Amino acid sequence: MADGTKAVVDTSAADTAADEAALAAAIDGLAVAKDADGRASAGGGKGASTAAAVPGRTAGDVDGDTHDGPDGGSGSSTDSGDPGGSDHSDDSDADRDPDGPRTAGPAVSVSEETSEITAPLSVQEIAAELAAGAAGKKPAPAQAPAKRRPTDPQPTVDPRDTATLPRTLPAPQRRSGDMIGHRYLLEECISQTDTFSSWRAVDEKLRRAVGVHLMASGHQRARKVLAAAKSAALLGDPRFVQVLDAVQEGELVYVVREWLPHSSDLAKLLADGPLEPHEAYQMVRQVADAVAAAHRRGQAHLRLTPRCVLRTDSGQYRINGIAVDAALRGLPVEGTTEDAQRSDTRAIGALLFAALTHRWPYPEDRYDLRGLPKGLQNVAPDQVRAGVHKGLSELAARALFDHPPHHAEPITTPEELVRAIAQLPRIRRPEPELPAYPAPPRHNTHALPTAPNPTRVADTTVAPLPASSRPASTRRARRRLRRVAKATAWTVALGAIGVASWQFVDNLRNNNNGAVASPLPSASSAAPTTPHPTTHTPVPIAIKEAQSYNPLGDGPEGTESIGKSIDGDPNTAWTTGWYYDQFGPKAPALKPGTGLLIDLGSPQSVSAVNVQFSGGEQAAELRLPTPAAAANPMAAKPDGFTVVGKKSGTNVEYTLDNPVTTRYLLIWLTSLTKDSDSKFRGHVAEVKVSG
Repeated sequence: MADGTKAVVDTSAADTAADEAALAAAIDGLAVAKDADGRASAGGGKGASTAAAVPGRTAGDVDGDTHDGPDGGSGSSTDSGDPGGSDHSDDSDADRDPDGPRTAGPAVSVSEETSEITAPLSVQEIAAELAAGAAGKKPAPAQAPAKRRPTDPQPTVDPRDTATLPRTLPAPQRRSGDMIGHRYLLEECISQTDTFSSWRAVDEKLRRAVGVHLMASGHQRARKVLAAAKSAALLGDPRFVQVLDAVQEGELVYVVREWLPHSSDLAKLLADGPLEPHEAYQMVRQVADAVAAAHRRGQAHLRLTPRCVLRTDSGQYRINGIAVDAALRGLPVEGTTEDAQRSDTRAIGALLFAALTHRWPYPEDRYDLRGLPKGLQNVAPDQVRAGVHKGLSELAARALFDHPPHHAEPITTPEELVRAIAQLPRIRRPEPELPAYPAPPRHNTHALPTAPNPTRVADTTVAPLPASSRPASTRRARRRLRRVAKATAWTVALGAIGVASWQFVDNLRNNNNGAVASPLPSASSAAPTTPHPTTHTPVPIAIKEAQSYNPLGDGPEGTESIGKSIDGDPNTAWTTGWYYDQFGPKAPALKPGTGLLIDLGSPQSVSAVNVQFSGGEQAAELRLPTPAAAANPMAAKPDGFTVVGKKSGTNVEYTLDNPVTTRYLLIWLTSLTKDSDSKFRGHVAEVKVSG
């Protein structure tokens, strides 16, 4: 019995030695496979079969590295850019594997997170697997795991070295209603790519709409996006959509920009056809001026497309995404300043080309515009569409092409483009079309009745003549109206003279002494003995400048339309920012008011101020700065001004009992009008000052 027990122990030891030898051979096989291929391949190769023989282990566990690490791996990123400034329908990072599809590990797919915490197999489990293999039980065939989106691995080196960061991180997954930075409430996703997402959000602190771009902080582009956003924020040019915030918070990078709710991009404006010459001229002039100013300060856009050019409801053009759009999409930064200037100049030429022809100047279809046929490349807009303004057509060709038609000199910088636009003859705004008045029916009572023409009565297919074909009858009708008006005026004048004569004679007859009354004193006779107060004749005072006074907010409001409050046109107006609640001293009002500061240029004697509002009834106070605030009224608080009048309505007149000498006047809005979108805004159409 003892010998038998000893024999069993010897047999177990022999089996254990055999198991250990088999395990060593398997590990050696894995090492050889790693040297030959660099990674395990499912379905072929010695390394793949050996790795599959050990369930619970993956090729990444054996060679000590995962496929999608900070230093690269099987996933690569390719950014689709448009050298001509065009935008592709989906700007995303495509995941590609240069070695073809690969699989690693057994049928059970292990994610990156779980692969790092998988415990190694015990000696007993390895022996059981080897015994099962010796008995002829084959393991389940390895299946290729479903292609997964890369996650955010932590960099193992200095994070400031962007070359070591991954290029295939997906856009952070967010939903409507999520809060970013404990301040920005996401409302609607505007666009989504594999790399970033763009949202319309609400700034809960300032209660205003904003735009937000979201990107993973571990992406290679994240630091470039932050740098581009901060440089764009320092630009401070109101012709560009302002960058309000750029933050890296944990695994998220977000850029917050200004939101223009009442604006339309150029692609939407071109949906119905090309622009009028005057509107196209205004667009290219304003865009070129803004881009040239940005280049003078060392900034470039590098991705100027029709979706980046916005037209506000006041007719001003503003540019969105300077430097930030190019960084988000990973477009290569131009090597020299000259390259960046040429890129932006060519993009402005493409915008003008599309505005004049309603065609995209490249073979591809972009922004709901058809591209040009390949045989029509390098042609001027007037050769693509008839009736195009000759000067604008030549300007677009010189800015867009390196070799313009007719051997014209190319324009290579925004500054040159601005000078070329200034040399164009003035393009006038088209006159509004007057409504065509139908000719009144003509009644000829002296003509004999004639038999009706049955052919003309029965012919219902003949369309009535258009209004433009009846200019003679319209002119005759207007002449008749003028003659009637003149006759009526003469009749009224003669009647008034007759009534005045009759009254004068009647007064003479009713005189007490029956004598002829003495003639009435003329206007040039001596003044009457009873003194009368002299009346003051108001004299208009020219206004030098108007500024947005908003000390209780985050900055000036409506800077793009501030000049419309003093332009002499009551049809245009300065519009404040929008608010959810009405102004007031108590909750839920955000603040008691906002103001418009009027600068007369020098101290003037002011006796009256007239303010016209548009959009509805509004309330405002007329305030004058105190002596302490008169030196710098923009830096003073509202209590640094003295209230001299309070009125509400659509057209209010502040009349001072005694003229006041001052240089600054403050129109302090205390009640706004509610617009059609249920938001409160102030609209000041015109301010007039009299002395």
